[in-house]
Amino acid sequence: MDDDLVREYLDDASERMAKAVESTRHEFATVRTGRASPQLLDRVVVDYYGAQTPLTQLANVSATEARLLTITPYDKGSIKAIEKAILESDVGLTPSNDGNLVRLTIPELTEERRRELVKVAHGLAEQGRVGVRNARRETLQELRELKKEGDIGADDEHRAETELQKLTDERIGEIDAALAAKEEEILQV
Repeated sequence: MDDDLVREYLDDASERMAKAVESTRHEFATVRTGRASPQLLDRVVVDYYGAQTPLTQLANVSATEARLLTITPYDKGSIKAIEKAILESDVGLTPSNDGNLVRLTIPELTEERRRELVKVAHGLAEQGRVGVRNARRETLQELRELKKEGDIGADDEHRAETELQKLTDERIGEIDAALAAKEEEILQV
């Protein structure tokens, strides 16, 4: 019974940590490199009639050329709000519109801009690490609670903590590897 209970908590922690890693990888996709990718605008939120709405729900975003994104709004009246949201975001691009669609030209990245984007990626990685550590902390609290209630023994708790730390180190290693890959992609000229 002890082992099943501990395993349940560790599996739950593993699942939450995996979600933190996956979320971080998704966030990395929104950091731009030298080429156009619709995922660059995933974090852009538009003030659409008073509601904060993700850009991807208001428009079709496509990479029509290697250095050009086109945004075709479903509602032509939202073009100004979309432009404003892009300008206020951390994407670092200036939109232009012709009344029907918004164009974003992706300029060649300068060395300075590349370094700024690496800093953004480091910040996203740290958020992911915090998510993993939070899952560990919550699971440790749950394990200590089980020990206090007498559901598991001290040895079981210690073994579970050791396994939890290994899991934490693995997940943080995955985030660090993804960060290194993203950094290399950003700095690639």
